[in-house]
Amino acid sequence: MSAPAPLALQARLNALLPEIQLCATPLPLVPELSLWLLDRLLADRRLDQEVANALMEAPPYWSLCWASGQVLARHLLTHPEWVEDRCVVDVGPGSGVVAVAAARAGARRVIACDLDPDALAACEANAALNGVSVELSDDLEACLALADRITAADILYDRDNLPLLARFHQAGAPVLLADSRIAELNPPGYRLLGHWHATTWPDLGEANEFNQVRLFLSEPHLLEP
Repeated sequence: MSAPAPLALQARLNALLPEIQLCATPLPLVPELSLWLLDRLLADRRLDQEVANALMEAPPYWSLCWASGQVLARHLLTHPEWVEDRCVVDVGPGSGVVAVAAARAGARRVIACDLDPDALAACEANAALNGVSVELSDDLEACLALADRITAADILYDRDNLPLLARFHQAGAPVLLADSRIAELNPPGYRLLGHWHATTWPDLGEANEFNQVRLFLSEPHLLEP
């Protein structure tokens, strides 16, 4: 029997979904990492429709591992040299998968930055689950001032967050951005590294367009003159 989820984190989930439990779950694209994720799955690995509908109405983003987070985490573990001995700031971390991967890949310091206290609690619990250390902050400007590397995955589900891409440039640190929400995304100063197919986990059965993840790299010399 697997260990129970941290009580405080489980209580945060049950405030929204009273009957759903968190379970330490390995990730399809990053099996060396496990996260505290929703455990009510069917045999085909998709959520009950009733639960999926509730998630769409008031989604606890931190209790799922979104497609872009998996792809970016996989990239960091495959290319640890990008974060080794660096201070990495992960913006909008959700479950914390990217922050945890950065720490596992050898980052000197990892800061998960989010305005949602539930997301920060999930990052802390998932870091502990994977035996790494991740700092928590809700102060973006203070975090960016410390960053040697910036990561962000699926923060553009809300297009109001698009100005963050320019703000990352201003910070002067290289950025890895993963997105599956804006198909036509072509941000100035970022170059496309490639396309990957991934699903949110547990699988919400989203439209295929949201399973197409694009990974972009921004570096200071790519800025428009």
